Amino acid sequence: MTWLDPEPFLRGVAWRDAEGLPVRADPDDLARLPWDTAERAGLPIGVRLEFVAEGASAVEIHYRAEVPAPDEAMRSLAHTFALWADGRPVHEAAVTPAEEAVVVLGLPPGGGPFTVYPPQDRSPRVLALRGVGGPLTPAPRGPRWLVHGDSITEGWWSTRPAHAWPAVTGRTLGLDTVNLGYAGAARGELATAEQLASLPADALTLAFGTNCWSGVPSSAPLLYETTRAFLALVRRGHPRTPLLLLSPLLHPAAERTPNALGATLGALRSAMEAAARDRVADGDSHLHVLPGRDLLTEDDLADGLHPDDGGHAKVAAAVAGALGPLTRDS
Repeated sequence: MTWLDPEPFLRGVAWRDAEGLPVRADPDDLARLPWDTAERAGLPIGVRLEFVAEGASAVEIHYRAEVPAPDEAMRSLAHTFALWADGRPVHEAAVTPAEEAVVVLGLPPGGGPFTVYPPQDRSPRVLALRGVGGPLTPAPRGPRWLVHGDSITEGWWSTRPAHAWPAVTGRTLGLDTVNLGYAGAARGELATAEQLASLPADALTLAFGTNCWSGVPSSAPLLYETTRAFLALVRRGHPRTPLLLLSPLLHPAAERTPNALGATLGALRSAMEAAARDRVADGDSHLHVLPGRDLLTEDDLADGLHPDDGGHAKVAAAVAGALGPLTRDS
């Protein structure tokens, strides 16, 4: 079979940089973003391949990746390509990072559709793909769902990219998930709101706020106004698009502990929820609030903050339950 251009098969792509690589912030607008946001936006979180393969027994993926230095601490991490079908993992291939290589994934009978989640470390770039024993065609695209948040949205402490809550929710609802989660960042930056407004979207979810307690501390009144402003800017590009605001998840160490401006995470969460509900009261009937405080227990947290795979699954179920009716109605 002839090698195929990966472009029609790629999903979860927001922007591309000057070299054509998928990036998660507008490359022409990076100067207005904090450095940590711009850095995380260079990673292809959530980018994947989706295809149908009638008659093919395997898929070959030609890719290029960064090779870790011999003394690099994370050199031993598995570089894993994962194949999913019918909402479950079918085949994984753990490979050694290479400047250029081909990975082969066996396909079960049935033709798909299939999804391949590449490893997110080492920023692998898919150069081409082809079927073994049969042709590949791009899978139909689902409605485009933009998800903005922090490290939890990015998928930290999930054991595979496919287990992060945005990925799980997207599979459940049949959405084209675009993951705009920025670890260590997502503090309500208004430039990010304007970038979200510029992207095509059939649904949106905002899940920031936790890093407003620590990294760059916020007070409750400040976060209330920031949330109102963030929503107003997003609505300039998406006035009637279904929009779900997920307030911060459980963080036991922060719930009742004041930050540098005297705000507990509980107070910040309440401010965000109040800001969104006040906007709903003002007439935004396509905005909905999902309180995050009680979605998880301490047992669901891998490190006291980030959910484990089970925790990610719980968040995904809650988001799917809240977002599903909104996307069906629209």
